[in-house]
Amino acid sequence: MNLKKACDETRLYDNSVDMSVKVMPISQIRQVNRRYRLMENNRFRGVTRLMERIFQNYPGNIAVRLWTGDTLTFGNDKADVILVFHDPRLIRNLILFRDPLLLAEAYFQGRFDIVGDIYTVLGLKDHLRSVQLSFVEKIKAVFTALQLGRPFITHELPASENKRPGWLPLSRNHSKNGNRKAVSYHYDVSNEFYQLWLDEQMVYSCAYFEKEQEGLDQAQCNKLEHICRKLHLQPGDRLLDIGCGWGALLRWAVKHHGVRAHGVTLSREQYEYNIEKIKVEGLQDRVTVELKDYRDLNGEAEFDKIVSVGMFEHVGLKNLPQYFGVAQRLLKPGGLFLNHGITHDADGWKNSMGTRFINRYVFPDGELDRVSNIQRVMEQRGFELLDVEALRPHYALTLRHWVRKLESNQYRALQLVPESIYRVWRLYMAACAVQFENGEVGIYQILAVKRDNGLAAVPLTRRSLYR
Repeated sequence: MNLKKACDETRLYDNSVDMSVKVMPISQIRQVNRRYRLMENNRFRGVTRLMERIFQNYPGNIAVRLWTGDTLTFGNDKADVILVFHDPRLIRNLILFRDPLLLAEAYFQGRFDIVGDIYTVLGLKDHLRSVQLSFVEKIKAVFTALQLGRPFITHELPASENKRPGWLPLSRNHSKNGNRKAVSYHYDVSNEFYQLWLDEQMVYSCAYFEKEQEGLDQAQCNKLEHICRKLHLQPGDRLLDIGCGWGALLRWAVKHHGVRAHGVTLSREQYEYNIEKIKVEGLQDRVTVELKDYRDLNGEAEFDKIVSVGMFEHVGLKNLPQYFGVAQRLLKPGGLFLNHGITHDADGWKNSMGTRFINRYVFPDGELDRVSNIQRVMEQRGFELLDVEALRPHYALTLRHWVRKLESNQYRALQLVPESIYRVWRLYMAACAVQFENGEVGIYQILAVKRDNGLAAVPLTRRSLYR
């Protein structure tokens, strides 16, 4: 019997109230108190035994802090990270349902905390997979979980307004309205929030590092110039950027290569940022931006060069032929098209823990495929592939820069967005860094030409890219 509930039900009063109300005898109160302490001790011992079994062969240093305030240390006393369980029901649900997303959701809601190195927590995945409990140990774990069913909660859970807004259901048909809502969900958080951890030009895509020690600002400038050289931009070229983001590539191409540039985005905050930035830099006569879906772009053979960076992940696998078809229609014969985007290590976008996490909390419309499948669709839509470059190590480095900057600006971030959003981005980007490092996802720049009679008007070698 719960002591708090018992006290509430019997309505204990002091001497100043009507003593005709029945009062629980002191002996009975002590008995209830002993039962409660015994119940909590049994819970604690069960959880302790389970944690000791799970981490007995863990090669690192880690600590687990329970809702009781007790801390269990594994390895030496200097733990790299502390896992803080504020709510015992979380451990119960993890045991009974074995869904790692429960832990992520609890972290976003503040019922679970990570104190220390977040990459250590992400690295636990391989260790936990290696733990093989015996049948008896599994039965004991379930018994422990059942004991945690109706706990006395000592940690105050966060207010509902601090929780992540409800996610959008993934729309497999990727309608214009659905894509607009999904893009707004991810990008229209706050321009100021993104400024805290992006580079000075607000480039939200993989940087290009000439050496590992290079700073993020320089690496993003490297990437912008690298793309412009791949496209062999010439003064007077008309350049289209599909999914232009905050417009860094548009402005770089105009100022450094003399092109006339046009960009489209579905994010209103990005659009408004672009309009203001173009005005401040005096580029109104050379750069234009529209708040428009790529499918609404009219015309034929309008542009000399087309680029799309980090956008086609939102298109949807079924819509890839249409996406590449639009680019092919808008491009002049012999014109160059560069598609820069993330790929997967498996065919299609099958249901898994990783895909559910991405679609539930980060990119409601996101779908990835193998790079070979992407290339096949491009060829089917009339493109000849000229160059394919893998940038996986570069994105791993980029993401670690972003996480480091976000963590160092945590105080300011929490003034701009709810803590739940800060936690989503911190965990998401750190998890992506690990995925790029272990090869679960990749990223490629694919340079193609719209087929025309004769040879493509590009140099015979890549030397021009590195002059």
